[in-house]
Amino acid sequence: MMNLMNPTSTRRMFLKKSVLAVCSMAAVSTSVWPLLVYGDEQEVPDNNHYPIPEKGNMIGQDYQVMASQEDTLIDIARVHNVGYEEILSANPEVSVWVPGKGTAVTIPRRHILPNEARKGIVINVAELRLYYYPEVKPGETPRVETYPIGIGREGFNTPLGITKTTIRLEKPAWYPPRSMRQEAAERGDPAPAVVPPGPDNPLGEHAILLDIPGYLIHGTNQPDGIGMRASRGCIRMYPEDIASIFDNVPSGTQVNIIDQPVKVGVSEEGDAYVQVFKTVDSDKVGADELKARLRLELSASEESLAGLDDNRLKALFDQPDDQIVALSALTQAPKEGEAEAASMDIYQMITQIPSA
Repeated sequence: MMNLMNPTSTRRMFLKKSVLAVCSMAAVSTSVWPLLVYGDEQEVPDNNHYPIPEKGNMIGQDYQVMASQEDTLIDIARVHNVGYEEILSANPEVSVWVPGKGTAVTIPRRHILPNEARKGIVINVAELRLYYYPEVKPGETPRVETYPIGIGREGFNTPLGITKTTIRLEKPAWYPPRSMRQEAAERGDPAPAVVPPGPDNPLGEHAILLDIPGYLIHGTNQPDGIGMRASRGCIRMYPEDIASIFDNVPSGTQVNIIDQPVKVGVSEEGDAYVQVFKTVDSDKVGADELKARLRLELSASEESLAGLDDNRLKALFDQPDDQIVALSALTQAPKEGEAEAASMDIYQMITQIPSA
């Protein structure tokens, strides 16, 4: 993993919070989310384009909308540019098919930028999300675009590594691979050798070929599958999403496909956060790995790491839920009688992660 730290341009900040403040932070954070009216008076923010923050490595914010009578969670997810797994993880107690009129639905649109070079396209299969860093002209503010994706299902894993885009195809024809045609024939339902452009074409209307034979970034004729592991290895996007980047991604753009099931971040205000995705292998990645990342990526001090609660860290990996969690919520609870203790240093974090 690349270390994007630049010691010469990074300043430190001491974050001092009282024990009471630390214990209450997690409870307070959800109460200040903006609430947008959904349905006839919906207000949908631009959830795709963000300026690169001058400090920290986090973009966007979570918010809530009110479902209408006809909405499903999948409908709401597409309108607000999140995927299937994302919307379910953020709303575990809400019905997928019948949220119900007036139900508050959380839209998870706060993201920690991957700890990779901010160049071209970065795809994190662990979070089913694509990040695109377009080239900007001198004097322009660097920015990032981010979109939910679908990836390869078990047995057809999307390959990891650095590649590049090659050819862009509008209204592409689809040539089912030989293995798929063979499987279809064995089921007694032979597949055609080629599927022309149209509503039955699973590539949708736009496809960007990668320099890995047989793999593409493409649209889909089944948008409900975005945010799932359901393809044969290709990267799927909502039709409107790939249409929006199709003309802006030049041939030869670097594509870095990574698997980062654990991310750490710092907000512009200097608060530290962690995120553990459900795909994490807790037998291989746990509290020790997280602490190592905090040392490397945020220059966390040993004193601050000693204040973390091992039981809370273990629970984070035993039951990952894809949510961004304040590091302060993972600190040890105050002992009885210490509630009125004076302010103390909870952790020392770096508050600026410059772009690579």
